[in-house]
Amino acid sequence: MEISTLATYHCLAFVWYFFIVYSTTQVKAEEPPSEVFLYGGQWKYLTVLNLVLQAVFYGVSFLADVLRLIKKLRCAKRVISSRDLLFSVLAFPVSTFVSISFWTLYTYNRELVYPKSLDGVIPLWLNHAMHTAVFPFALLEILALPHRYPAKKKGLILLGFVAFLYISWVLWIYSVTGKWVYPLFALFSPFGLAAFFAGSLAIIISCYNFGEFLNRMIWGESKFS
Repeated sequence: MEISTLATYHCLAFVWYFFIVYSTTQVKAEEPPSEVFLYGGQWKYLTVLNLVLQAVFYGVSFLADVLRLIKKLRCAKRVISSRDLLFSVLAFPVSTFVSISFWTLYTYNRELVYPKSLDGVIPLWLNHAMHTAVFPFALLEILALPHRYPAKKKGLILLGFVAFLYISWVLWIYSVTGKWVYPLFALFSPFGLAAFFAGSLAIIISCYNFGEFLNRMIWGESKFS
């Protein structure tokens, strides 16, 4: 894909995610359902954090494209390195995990992850923008250009560290409020919750490996932008 086309695509994707993040901050209810907007606000939900992550990623990608267009290749090389690390370790696996886990739990019992009371607060289009569209966007990014993946050990350590930070945030919120971020967590014993977190980590690692596999299958081992 031409650099100018990539720049246009990444700019539009950045604007889209910026708009979605802004839209989530405008969601309000006179009587917040299930105390959904109390301590931590929307920033306790992985879905919303992922939207911010995607906006940052596409912003970095757009910057890399612009630097290449104006022939600032030395600066572009550093930004591209950051772009690829951000995409491989976080942007692709997290967006894939968010989409798969949300719709799996929603299909099983939506009240455990997205109570019906939210339908009157969050528009249907915004729900799909947050939980559905993120996956096709991630796939399109892999199709658009190759990304250099880090050494497997480094990538998984970074991904695991970020997962640990989010789990710590969830546990901190529970310690302060006595309420779980997601109603699903209240169903587990401490051992069951630990097993659930471990299973979720295994799934997101699988998402990482899936992204690496697709990148290699489409672009081979040696072609990088």
